[in-house]
Amino acid sequence: MSLIEKIPTMSDEEVVNLLANARRLQSQGDEKQQAAAAELLPRLEEEAEQRRVARQERIQAKRAASRRPKRAAA
Repeated sequence: MSLIEKIPTMSDEEVVNLLANARRLQSQGDEKQQAAAAELLPRLEEEAEQRRVARQERIQAKRAASRRPKRAAA
């Protein structure tokens, strides 16, 4: 199984760490590391963004559920 195939099974923290490492290697690694990073970066960035959006939606839903309904004026 390639690293790209493992991304969906990784935790949020693992995805963020791998993304940070890939960004670092893209600028500071040798040619082989830069090529590997270039291959991974688009998929990692997409996955990290999807997870960020999903996390925000869960937070908003939780906040909405915990709010008390407004009372109608009598």
